[in-house]
This record gives sequence, C-alpha cells and structure tokens, in this order.
Amino acid sequence: MSRENKKNNNSQETVLITGGAGFIGSYVAGLLIDQGYRVVIVDDLSTGQTGNIPESAAFYSLCITEDLSSIFLKEKPHYVIHMAAQVSVSKSLEDPEEDAKINLMGGLNLLQEASNNGVEKFVYASTAAVYGDPSELPLKEEHEKKPLSPYGINKLAFEQYLESYRVNLGMDYTVLRYANVYGPRQVPGADGGVVAVFMDRIKKGLPLIIHGDGSQTRDFVYVEDAARANLLALERGSGQVFNVGYGEETSISELVDSLARILGRELPYEYTNRRPGDIYRSVFNSEKARTNLGFQAQHSLESGLIKTVKEEDV
Repeated sequence: MSRENKKNNNSQETVLITGGAGFIGSYVAGLLIDQGYRVVIVDDLSTGQTGNIPESAAFYSLCITEDLSSIFLKEKPHYVIHMAAQVSVSKSLEDPEEDAKINLMGGLNLLQEASNNGVEKFVYASTAAVYGDPSELPLKEEHEKKPLSPYGINKLAFEQYLESYRVNLGMDYTVLRYANVYGPRQVPGADGGVVAVFMDRIKKGLPLIIHGDGSQTRDFVYVEDAARANLLALERGSGQVFNVGYGEETSISELVDSLARILGRELPYEYTNRRPGDIYRSVFNSEKARTNLGFQAQHSLESGLIKTVKEEDV
C-alpha cells in the first residue's frame, strides 16, 4: 500500500516514534499523521516538550532503557522510527558510560522488542558524527568511519547491530544519517544545534559564541526536509544507509552573516576555543537518498532560516 493511500484506508498502520516529543521527532509525527498513519510516541521528556505532541498521537512518558514490552503488546506497531538519543558530543566525552547506556543499550532494548513483536521495519536516526573528520568531501555513505567521540562511536555501533539483526533475525531497517538539522522547536544548548543556540542568544541580546575561528563548516538541512526522509524510508531503502543533507558546505562565519542579513542588523560575536570531539568540516553527498528514497531537500539555508526566524519570533 502506498503512503498516499493511508488516509483513505480504514486499517491504519501504526508507527511507534521514540523521541517523538522532541525536535525532529515531533515533525515526523505530524507528517505521518497527516499522511494517515496512526502514531505512538515514546519520550521521557528529558529534552522533548508535551506541546510538541500531536493531539491524535498516543503518548507514553518512558525512557528507551526501560521495559517497553507492554507498549508493543498494546499498540502493535508496524514500524519503529528511533529518534530518541543522548545527542551531546561533549556529554558523551564527560560520561561515555551514560552515552552508551542510552544510545547503544537503550537502542538495543528497543530493537529487541521490535524483533520480538514482528515489526516490519526499523528506521534509525544516525549522524554525521560516525564519519569523524573526513578525508574527502562531499561525504558519501561508504566513506571511512572514524568517529571522534563516544557519541559517534555508539551511533555507528548501533548501525552495525541493525545489520546483524537483519542478517540473523530478518529485521528490515533503514538508517538516516543526518547532517546539521535546524528549524523551529529545536532546544538551544543541545550539541550541534548551532542555529538554535544563535537564535536564543539573539533573542536575549547576547553576543554569539563561535567555537574556533568560524571557518569550520556544516551541511544545514531544514527540519521539515529531514522529517520527510523518514516518511520515504518506511517503504524504501531496505537494509541501506543514507545521508540526509542539503548538500551545501557553510561555515559558521557564513551562518552568522546570513542571520545578520535576514534580521537586517549587525550581530555581535565572540570567539572561544574549539570544542573537543567537534568535526571541522562536513558536507553530505545525498545522491544515494535521491536515487533510492526519492529524497531531495527543498529548503535552502536562506529560506529555512527565514522560516525559523519567523516562527521563533526572533
């Protein structure tokens, strides 16, 4: 059954989304509901917000490290989209055991329940951090993996567990490695959320803090585009890994200039030390996602920032 037909079908398919009250997850939840799927959200609200949860979604306030068996027995999901994570690179360096507990063991807890309960497909939110500092750009999926932080190590390890479950237990999966996702609802302070951090400081009248000299680069992809990749992955990309980005390399200094131009005023900024574990340059080649998923990011950085500034009332 194609995704376009869900709304008109009486037997809705159920998607369980971990982290569905969070930034990307809440957009995924809303999009799937609009497409006619039934959505179940599991989120411990450590960073997620109840206001992000769509009214029609079933909600369980629970951490992925806890017993999830009763939820699977009751809700009987056809698909799992695993967005919940400890996302801070710096926290993973400070407490690698806690990072592994959530990002690896919590993920395995979820994956085992999915396998035990006949879930048709498992879609996993991974990260550019699995590559480490790349030797060539733009990054393709087959590039050597040399993660610099426990966060990247555990995300990559879970990708490998997914392949093991596919080979040994028949669990279908798709991995989506996100570039730097930005947009409304992003919590300032979360590692990697430089747009949200900058906008929060602008609203407070504080100077922007640039870690390093501003020449470090990222591939910024708007949250609505990232969410749409999940919809496509429910039916395509079996057993594959995909980069999800816009495909444009932007320095942090260029990001500051773009925000200043959109807001029509100079933005004060200060430099500080580069953070341990941070990647210096990153930009994705997402051709594989275009070919196999039909994914194409629709928002340029400029258009995405304009929408974010408006919705966040910066």
